[in-house]
Amino acid sequence: MKSAVHLLAGLTALGCVAVQSPVWAEAGPVVQAPAGPLQGETVDGVDVFRGVPYALPPTGWRRWRPPAAMSPWSQTRDATQFGAACHQPVARGESIYSGEEPTMSEDCLFLNVWAPEGAEAAPVFVWIHGGALTTGASNEAMYDGARMAAAQGMVVVSINYRLGVLGYLAHPELSAESRQKVSGNYGLLDQVSALKWIKGNIAAFGGDPGNVTIAGESAGALSVMYLMASPEARGLFHKAIAQSAYMISTPELRSTRHGDPAAEMVGVWLQAQLGRQNLADLRGMDAQELTTASLGKGYAPWGTIDGKILPEQLVEVFDRGEQAPVPLMAGFNEGEIRSLRFLLPPSPPADAEAYEAAIRASYGPLAETFLKLYPSSDLKESLLATPRDGLYGWTAERLVRRQQRTGQPGFLYFFDHGYPAMDEADLHAFHAAEIPYVFGNVDRTPPRWPAIPETDGERGLAQAMMAYWASFARTGVPVASNQPDWPAYGEGRAYMAFEETPVVRDHLMPGMYETHEAVVCRRRAAGGIAWNWNFGVLAPALPPKTPACQ
Repeated sequence: MKSAVHLLAGLTALGCVAVQSPVWAEAGPVVQAPAGPLQGETVDGVDVFRGVPYALPPTGWRRWRPPAAMSPWSQTRDATQFGAACHQPVARGESIYSGEEPTMSEDCLFLNVWAPEGAEAAPVFVWIHGGALTTGASNEAMYDGARMAAAQGMVVVSINYRLGVLGYLAHPELSAESRQKVSGNYGLLDQVSALKWIKGNIAAFGGDPGNVTIAGESAGALSVMYLMASPEARGLFHKAIAQSAYMISTPELRSTRHGDPAAEMVGVWLQAQLGRQNLADLRGMDAQELTTASLGKGYAPWGTIDGKILPEQLVEVFDRGEQAPVPLMAGFNEGEIRSLRFLLPPSPPADAEAYEAAIRASYGPLAETFLKLYPSSDLKESLLATPRDGLYGWTAERLVRRQQRTGQPGFLYFFDHGYPAMDEADLHAFHAAEIPYVFGNVDRTPPRWPAIPETDGERGLAQAMMAYWASFARTGVPVASNQPDWPAYGEGRAYMAFEETPVVRDHLMPGMYETHEAVVCRRRAAGGIAWNWNFGVLAPALPPKTPACQ
């Protein structure tokens, strides 16, 4: 579990930011939703409803249970304040993602709605926050949906879901008490529950329950893939956007496979590490103590392949075409790893000669191809590019390729935009850097985030990206006024590059996808090797070629 400790120490740098509340009008709108009446607030033509509960609090005996539906309430509920964030670690250091410490509770299953005044049958954009399934919340300032709702005529929803050990623990005792005889995936089931609430209630806010787009970045994009793969979510959304997703190998409930220990056994291991005798003892722990201690012991939250909620590895589901057949947008950023340097080798090669020797030892017959993509002549950039492509680049291109096989369009993007403060900090197009542009919130970034300049160029790029995202959510085709048409990936391997302005290009990084696909294919065939952040000089020896893998 030492590698998990190292990974989580870095991943928890993805922190939460409390939104700064603007001055709101005194009178607020009241919505008569099937769940019950809600009173929100209106600002600049947008009705805002915050802290709306979508499921019963998962506290006490409900800890580590699937979310339970709430009975409708009859008294008008105040919806002017955000609900609590789900429990997460609070010490995040000097990360650019860090902000104010959020208010936390196990009573955290809330969502927020931004709706244009008078909206009717508007497209619905559902945002799933990132944070390694460990941190984050729906009230982060960058995720404020007011500008997207106002400018694009959309209903925007952001959701909380259980995180860390409280959201993803699998354990034999939990499986035994489950009707389906499975455990884990509670955070994912929270997301499904939120989508069911949206389906049943969003029309009251002016949204169209038949036109729902799920979108997320990083762990939010991982969640988008989980939802696309899960039978539990089928029919609850109609389009999907995955920003910096990673289609890594995932622990299975009772089997040690692909180098990952069985998820139930991880739960037993963690129980012992925490000095507890059984599930009742774990349920008796303080939620924050449990969250912090589990992280300290090296527990890493992932989805669990249980044959029901997640039927099979994501690569298998998408290869078989069993994912949700919906239009898909996917992409990644040029500088993903510049803000995630804990994913770099802890002991990098001393020079070009040592680097090439390590690559040849690990990649064998694919070594020369690999070294052409990631040459020793620019060791720093090659070390940054390898995990970027092995995690995010390969996943993005694989997603649009596989989605096309279902008869649905796939749209690929590459965010390669920089500005002075970002580039001076050696953070060009870093992980999550596209989010403020998508939401039009370039002035609502975390305190340590490189300040985005207030220029016509930055505002113009934000307007274009927001328009593309909103158009995709509305029609399944990304279009922006006075901007180039964004073609589907197709046989021409087209993509949209977001540089100083949007530019249509094709054949992104020739050979990148094929090389990483070949590596993952061989690892899958061998059966005992994970595919996650073990690329480049961290890669194990490449398994032999098989008839199915080059």
